[in-house]
Amino acid sequence: MAAEPLTVVQVVPALDEGGVERGTLEVAEHLAANGHRSIVVSAGGRLCDALQRSGSEHVPWPIGRKSISTLRFVPRLRRLLRDRRVDIVHARSRLPAWITYMALRGLPASQRPRFVTTVHGLYSVNPYSAIMTRGDRVIAVSETVRDYVLTNYPRIPPERLSLIERGIDTAEFPHGYQPSREWLDAWHASFPELAGKLVIVLPGRLRRLKGHEEFLRLLRRRQEIHPSIHGVIVGDDRSGSRYVAELKALARAERLPVSFVGHRADIREIYATSKLVLSLSSQPESFGRTVLEPLSLGVPVIGFAHGGVGEILDRMFPEGKVAVGDVEALIERTREFLHHPRAVRAENPYPLERMQRRTLALYRDVSEDRDSGAG
Repeated sequence: MAAEPLTVVQVVPALDEGGVERGTLEVAEHLAANGHRSIVVSAGGRLCDALQRSGSEHVPWPIGRKSISTLRFVPRLRRLLRDRRVDIVHARSRLPAWITYMALRGLPASQRPRFVTTVHGLYSVNPYSAIMTRGDRVIAVSETVRDYVLTNYPRIPPERLSLIERGIDTAEFPHGYQPSREWLDAWHASFPELAGKLVIVLPGRLRRLKGHEEFLRLLRRRQEIHPSIHGVIVGDDRSGSRYVAELKALARAERLPVSFVGHRADIREIYATSKLVLSLSSQPESFGRTVLEPLSLGVPVIGFAHGGVGEILDRMFPEGKVAVGDVEALIERTREFLHHPRAVRAENPYPLERMQRRTLALYRDVSEDRDSGAG
């Protein structure tokens, strides 16, 4: 007899760029494609249209806003969970997890969905962050995150903690991919300074500690690395933050060969036209999607070897590992790779389908625990 369809609610702050948001969308797509009811609660964002096109429902609540007014969503979420007869509620961020936890405590046990959390980050260790370990099941997105949870929250029973690594679709990021002529023409029309250059890319949110200063230091040394290099910084720079203004002012003052291209939906094409992608966060990343994607395309990556980035480089491209903060080694490795390009093997040890399948299996397992009265 076929298993009954599940109703799953995922709760996240927003649906803009980032690994949390992308993972939410990927799980939602898999749920809908397999006949389950998928609902996402968030403030919305760039990925909202794709979510709804794939068959999921979106509830537009700013449940991640850091304000006392966010507590008004506790009774609203409680009603949604009860009225929709939700089987699983899956929180992927701390404040939404607290709102969910409080909503669940107000429901009788017979009406209470199972609570799943995913630890997407290496959060500061305190009672506020501990909510991410309070799920009936807790998902760690990498070995780095699993070790972080076990080290800092040793009271969590190991059987409640599951390692489900993030993944990508190699059909979306195929090895050897080349952009269309139309895309190339539009790209060079928008950024003519890139024509004839050896492009190196630093992707990710424009936040302190993400390595932008090290990237600019590298570009200052371009004559000893390769005089034709040009840096591209990809990431949302419309926030008006002081940090972004400082970076741009520094680049202008020193006439560095760098382009700030903002948020881009065509990151695959940008990777594919680059000679090298860098990952320079001074703090360990929980996973490292911006390393996995270019490697899947066959584009070399140099990264500071810690956290999830170190894990991915270990498996896929160990020659790209550099000690954290060692700018001289970074400069030398960049010079080597640009003068003597390295081939990247066509492999993907992080398939998206496996992540989706394992997440659905976890939902099934924890739902059956509820039905049997376990847990």
